Amino acid sequence: MYKSLFGALFASLMVLSSSALAEEPILIKFSHVVAEDTPKGKGALLFKKLVEERLPGKVKVEVYPNSSLFGDADEIQALQSGQVQMLAPSLSKFEAYTKQLQVFDLPFLFDDLEAVKRFQKRDKSRELLRSMSKQGIYGLGYWNNGMKELTSSRELRKPEDAKGLAFRIQPSSVLDAQFGLLGAKTVKMPFADAFKALQAGTIQGTEGPWSNIASQKIDTVQPYVIETNHGSLNYMLITNQKFWISIPYQTRTELEAIIEEVTFAVNKEAEAMNQKDRERVIAAGKTKVITLTPEERDAWRQALLPLWKTYEAEIGADVLRAAQTVNRKH
Repeated sequence: MYKSLFGALFASLMVLSSSALAEEPILIKFSHVVAEDTPKGKGALLFKKLVEERLPGKVKVEVYPNSSLFGDADEIQALQSGQVQMLAPSLSKFEAYTKQLQVFDLPFLFDDLEAVKRFQKRDKSRELLRSMSKQGIYGLGYWNNGMKELTSSRELRKPEDAKGLAFRIQPSSVLDAQFGLLGAKTVKMPFADAFKALQAGTIQGTEGPWSNIASQKIDTVQPYVIETNHGSLNYMLITNQKFWISIPYQTRTELEAIIEEVTFAVNKEAEAMNQKDRERVIAAGKTKVITLTPEERDAWRQALLPLWKTYEAEIGADVLRAAQTVNRKH
C-alpha cells in the first residue's frame, strides 16, 4: 500500500515538475557595447518591451548595455557558446567569419543611405544574413548608424591631403587598405578611445557618422570634419543559430515580426539623430565642416575605386553587382 502511495505521489510530483519546466519562459540575454540612449541601445530596450508585452510568460528579455556582460573582444564567442542569445555588432567585426560582409566597408560603393537601405532589402543582401551559419551565427536584420564622414587635424579637400595622417579604424582589412591607398596610416582601437588618442596626438583623424562624432565630442579635438559620406556604419542583429531554431515556430514567427518593427524604429531613430547631431556640431562652431563639391567627392571616389576590384573575389562578384545596381547614378 505504501509503495503504491509513494509511486502515485512520485508520479504526481514528476508531472508537476515537468509542467513547471514547460512553463519556464525562453530567456534571451541581449548584450551590447553602447549606451542605452543610442539608437542601438534604444532598439534593445524596445525589443524587450515589445516581446514582454506580446509574449508574456513565453519569452523574457534581459538587456546588458555598455559592455556590462561582454565586451567587443569576446561577445561573438559568448554568443556561439550560448552565454548570450542576441548581439548587434558592427559589420566590420565579422571579417573572421565571412568575407562577404566586407561589401559594406567598401568606400563610395553606395551613393547615400537610401542606396544602402535599398540594397539591404534585396535578396542578395538577405542572403548575407545567413553567410555565417556554418559558425552558428544567424543574422536577423541590419541596424544602420548612418553614413561616415572624415574628421582630421587638417583640411582635406583632395585624396592626397590625407597622406601621412594616422586614422582610427575598426578592425577591418578593407578600411586599412582604404587609408593605405591615400598614403595614410591606421590605428585599430575602440571608438570610445579615439578622443584621448586625438588629444595625445597618437592619431590625427577618424571616420564615423555624425552621431558618433557628437557623442564622443570629436568635434572639440578635431579642427575639421569633411562630409565625404564615403561609407556606412552598420550593425547586424544576430543570434545563436541552434538557439533560434529551437524556439517553437509560432513564437519564433512572432519574434521575427517584432524584430522587423524594431529594426524600422532603430533605423529611423539613427537617421534623425545623425541629422540633429550634424546641426548641433555646426551650431557649436568648434570645428570647420567642409562640404565637398560633386567634383571633389568624385576625385576621392576615383582614388579609392581600385579597392572594389581588390576585394571582388573575396566578397563575390554577384554581391558587388547587386550593391552597385541600387545606386541611381554612375
